[in-house]
Amino acid sequence: MTTDPHVPAPLRTFRLPTAVDGTDADRALGRALVAAWQSDGIFQVHATPAQQEATERALEASRAFCRRPLKEKAGYVSDLSYSGYVASGEEETAGERDGSEIFTVCPDIPADDPRVIDQWPCHGPAPWPSPGYARAMKGYMTAVGELGHRLLRLTALGLGLDDPDHFTRLTADGWHHMRVLRFPPADARSERGIGAHTDYGLLVIAAQDDVGGLYVRPPVPGEERGRNWLPGESMAGRHEHEEPWTYVTPVPAVLTVFPGDIMQFMTGGALLSTPHKVRLADRERYTLAYFHEPAFNAVARPLDTADPTEYIHYGTHFTRMFMRCYPERVTTARIETEGRLKVLDRLREEALT
Repeated sequence: MTTDPHVPAPLRTFRLPTAVDGTDADRALGRALVAAWQSDGIFQVHATPAQQEATERALEASRAFCRRPLKEKAGYVSDLSYSGYVASGEEETAGERDGSEIFTVCPDIPADDPRVIDQWPCHGPAPWPSPGYARAMKGYMTAVGELGHRLLRLTALGLGLDDPDHFTRLTADGWHHMRVLRFPPADARSERGIGAHTDYGLLVIAAQDDVGGLYVRPPVPGEERGRNWLPGESMAGRHEHEEPWTYVTPVPAVLTVFPGDIMQFMTGGALLSTPHKVRLADRERYTLAYFHEPAFNAVARPLDTADPTEYIHYGTHFTRMFMRCYPERVTTARIETEGRLKVLDRLREEALT
């Protein structure tokens, strides 16, 4: 049954070493991380003072931005990338409007970069509201990105792989991005912040303020998990009103970590993508969701097969997911009208040769 919001959820919390070298202690910690995901779908890690400072700066910058007038915020949208502002209700999960207000931060690629000139989909400068906001977000992403690198090395060791860099080779020059989310207070009409879903990428690292509202679904024996990388399959809306769901109690100076769809794909379901949802609280809430990802032109393959037809080309996966989520966005229209999907087809073919 759902954990009472006033009782701390029994999530396991780990302290990570400053470096992961493949020692026996690293392997033991990796096995513990994998076991926590397999039983709970999520675990927590202690944030270092530097990580916590970066988190607080990013949250404060987000609060300041969200206090600006809607008309002003709505101007910070890119037609080249999916970076920028998303108004409350613009995003939907399983056909229902979500209450979240979002600023998405994708890789900030200068307009004169060869990839932008070559019309790679989703590539372009981020529409920053201010230099200070850019510094705060980039500082946070740098802080948790280094954490993501260590977590992936530990995950490889925990799965019994001889090569601790099995995942991190994919994430060199990774398409790391994040979503800054503000949730309004609940009202008489709805308590729905975001509907149940899984995330499309490899690894999710999230920070939340002290308000709370996140619920995760642990692995349930016999329950199939959607394969979002396949057309027509999705976890969006599934089991949203069916137990079990675990309330993730806000804890100071910790970050929560869970696998995404690509991790499920690569591990053949040994690690399942974690469904999660958000309920609105009695006051506004802020959270930072960071996605530690493969490079845009990387190809992910399952651990247990040499079948050349089983793969995910990350750039194709990312582009298709965002086009599906934002069919009316100016970025989607530009990708379609300028034939940028043909560029994506060429990149995929090059990556596979």
